[in-house]
Amino acid sequence: MSKPTILDYTKEELATIVKPAFRAKQIFGWIYHQYVDSFEEMQNIPKAMRQELAEKYLLMPLTILRKEEAKDGTIKYLFELPDGKTVETVWLKMKDAQYDDEGNVEQEAKYTVCVSTQVGCKVGCSFCLTAKGGFTRDLTAGEIVAQVLAVKKDNDLAAHRRLNIVYMGMGEPLDNLDNLAKAIRILKDEEGLSISGKRQTVSTSGISTKIDKLGQMDLGVHIAISLHAVDDALRTELIPMNKAYNIASIIEAVRRFPIDTRKRVMFEYLVIKNKNDDLASAKKLVKLLSGIKAKVNLIYFNPYPGSDYQRPERADMVEFQEYLIQHGLLCTIRDSKGIDISAACGQLKEKTKEEGII
Repeated sequence: MSKPTILDYTKEELATIVKPAFRAKQIFGWIYHQYVDSFEEMQNIPKAMRQELAEKYLLMPLTILRKEEAKDGTIKYLFELPDGKTVETVWLKMKDAQYDDEGNVEQEAKYTVCVSTQVGCKVGCSFCLTAKGGFTRDLTAGEIVAQVLAVKKDNDLAAHRRLNIVYMGMGEPLDNLDNLAKAIRILKDEEGLSISGKRQTVSTSGISTKIDKLGQMDLGVHIAISLHAVDDALRTELIPMNKAYNIASIIEAVRRFPIDTRKRVMFEYLVIKNKNDDLASAKKLVKLLSGIKAKVNLIYFNPYPGSDYQRPERADMVEFQEYLIQHGLLCTIRDSKGIDISAACGQLKEKTKEEGII
């Protein structure tokens, strides 16, 4: 077994390990504000403590094995973990920076990081390439945090520059709830990256009992439901876990989830040609979400070699969207980002495996 990563620890936990306790705040600063590569660089930490930390802990548990950059600025990372396993992370540029006539920045560029929570996945969605590899293990809290830290550093995004995090990479976040919750707390710490709960979204395939547990933790995060179908027959085909946690149980759990009164529950709806892209499905969706302060995000299915499913037509997406809007639902169509690279979940890992690199 390799050494644990120091990123696994909250500042409070670190304060019980290093003495005096104020050293924890200093170490946090070096890691999350200065982006140091080694304990040796922590100049105001006593040399003996630096040596002891280096002997006991890894500072960064990820190395970039491969990355692909799209024309739209999307970057797909394949990270290698200490045990040789790999996970994917996506860096998304949501909005370009805005400049005034003199070239000064009026509004900073906006970014989102799509983070993995497991090596592989247990859910086995029929449309997801990650499912091909099965489930290997959960990521530790530090391995989750490290993805955000690594991509901020790789893209020269200063510590004070905020970004949004979506837990919807490889794995089902609620299947790794304890480590997920700890990672959220570490990322929220004001002495660290200070990414508020309002900027963190947990996307789940719908483990209704754990939606309740997440709500009870009161982390202040948003929740997004990967719904993808409006009847249990199709949803079970797409997401076999639906047999255990059907649509009705998910909707009930969502109604219990603590939502900021100014915010909405996001429902992700992956649109697949001739599967769920018709107006009959749109009508059922309106009925299903009645009474919920919801936002529906229509997502183009991102095809990959060997998939049984096809990308929907633009006209059908627009018609579906317009029906929802006309019937009182806020609805957006997510622009496909990184379509010219291996951006869909599991694609870069599978491609790298086929090329014999891993």
